[in-house]
Amino acid sequence: MANNMGSLDILSTRAGFNTAVRHIKKTLSIIDLISANKNLADLLEEAEGEELSNEQRPVILRMLLVDKMGYKTASANLTAAIEDLSSLADEFSRWKAVDLVVAYYHPDMGVQVANPKQKESLASIGPFKKHELLVVFAGKMGKPTDELCQKAADLALSLFQGQKVKIPEELYKGEFSVKPAKPEKKAAIAKESGKSVTKKAAKQPAKEKVAAKAEKIPADVSSASSQKAGMRMTPMYSVVVRNELFHNGNVEAWKRIIESYKTKYPGLEVYIYYEGERIININSLFKWGKVKHGSTIQFAVAGKDIKDVAKLQRYLMQGASPQFEAFLKGPVSTVLKLF
Repeated sequence: MANNMGSLDILSTRAGFNTAVRHIKKTLSIIDLISANKNLADLLEEAEGEELSNEQRPVILRMLLVDKMGYKTASANLTAAIEDLSSLADEFSRWKAVDLVVAYYHPDMGVQVANPKQKESLASIGPFKKHELLVVFAGKMGKPTDELCQKAADLALSLFQGQKVKIPEELYKGEFSVKPAKPEKKAAIAKESGKSVTKKAAKQPAKEKVAAKAEKIPADVSSASSQKAGMRMTPMYSVVVRNELFHNGNVEAWKRIIESYKTKYPGLEVYIYYEGERIININSLFKWGKVKHGSTIQFAVAGKDIKDVAKLQRYLMQGASPQFEAFLKGPVSTVLKLF
């Protein structure tokens, strides 16, 4: 009895009670949609309203997929990083005998849920890093599960681990096929993306155009995967240090550039990486004394409705070059209006 009472402590405060009510309402709304034979990861991305927290995602996965629908699971800490997820999505999309959902415990963004049969869904949370936890769920959307579901979960996890396995033919036959996105929706997104990039290119200052020629800049991140509900992270973008040394001036320029970006887009987060490690304090790049001319610093942006990534990269490139002083003008307390 004491243990049961302890589990209800969250209901003893108004805030806790309201949180529980919102979670229950969200879960019930998802249950209604799952009954229409839709993948849970797709539903979570399409859901409108309040975003699920890192605490809610694994709870909903366990409650709906395992307890309610009997999905089989397989989990492991990855033995190697996974860069190319598209080929895996191609294989999983052929598994018509089962429905698949994966939960990846991202080191920076927390629990991320994806439909491994959809390239965009996997790419939105990848690449997967070594030693991080990955859980695979396999089932039949409310229909009774069988040994094939457990085999599918185990085989999928093995493929994520980079192992060579033999796929049984029975996995390729069934009703759980991938439903492609509507062509008109993709066309509209592409058209909107093209307009956005064209307008920004027309307004681009001369200095930025020169910097853009120095290194190929990716298109702005306005693809379908980055526009879906829920927090998503862009791929890693590289910035090559063009100054003799990434010194204190470059560090301060980067700090002001990122501050300007986050002021314009407060819901987005910029992650900095060097030699595969996340950099919490940008000052450490200067203190190490290792970041010299030709070194590569990487960054990614996470959040919803991600914008201006290409512009951010151009500014960071300039901030890592001898032209960094352009970002140090004005009082230190002033936020630059770059975006």
